[in-house]
Amino acid sequence: MHPHHSHDDHGHGHAPKEFGTAFAIAAALNVGLVVLQVAFGLLGHSVALLADAGHNAGDAFCLLLAWGAHVLSGRQPTHRYTYGFRSASILASFLNAVILFIVTGAIVMEAIRRFFEPSPVEGMTVMVVAAIAIVLNAVAARVLMAGKSDLNIRGAFLHLVADAAVSFGVVVAGAVILLTGWNWIDPAVSILISAVIVWGTWGLLRDSVNLSLDAVPSGISPSEVRSHLESLPGVARIHDLHIWAMSTTETALTCHLVMPAGYPGDSFIVETCHQLHHRFGIDHPTLQVELGEHVCALEPEHVV
Repeated sequence: MHPHHSHDDHGHGHAPKEFGTAFAIAAALNVGLVVLQVAFGLLGHSVALLADAGHNAGDAFCLLLAWGAHVLSGRQPTHRYTYGFRSASILASFLNAVILFIVTGAIVMEAIRRFFEPSPVEGMTVMVVAAIAIVLNAVAARVLMAGKSDLNIRGAFLHLVADAAVSFGVVVAGAVILLTGWNWIDPAVSILISAVIVWGTWGLLRDSVNLSLDAVPSGISPSEVRSHLESLPGVARIHDLHIWAMSTTETALTCHLVMPAGYPGDSFIVETCHQLHHRFGIDHPTLQVELGEHVCALEPEHVV
């Protein structure tokens, strides 16, 4: 067994302040908006308004999902879940992206159907309800804006911004229909906005998948972290370096430091963890010191 010393520095996570109230407000606004849009979408014969209602219904669910993940991430670790439930926020951001894609696909399918089965649309009704939707989504997005650095909250925020964009498109569609009587504008605008939503959601899906696979979080350069650790006084070389996301706001690191002169003392470990936190945003580093007298089984690059 190699002589070593391990130290965990939990640091101060970058988790946002309490967002429970913000999630509650955003979810309540979305539920009320869904009821309003379904009622007037049926009365106004607008697929764009009904599609927007379906989109908002999906968002209300996603907001509740993000809220639940946010609450779970604050729970204490257990004997089985030794890191707690922080990674629930990663799962929620992934599910949010997937749900948004599914709902958008449903919107496109309904819009295509309306091209072949057109029906008269009440332009003024569509415009008024969609304008109300813009205001409500803007308010909901505003209460979550402060937490955009958290991928989970960012997912909920993007849903609300996408809703506002959809509603704006519906207002435009209603105005054009009111002025020209071109009912085909209604499904055409729905398809155009759906394309914009897919484009904007792709980054959320990519980031959440990467974090789910324990990829190094974006914004952290593994080569820079490696160079920093190799440059520490007394370090001859390093190996078994791993960097991954514990949640959408916290990053962990493990690494073996080969130091022939022996363990340098707690102050060295504390200072190294402090530097990793402030230079790279790594909150939970675990460092193992080895003398290098024996070859560590985890030293080869291909060994994980």
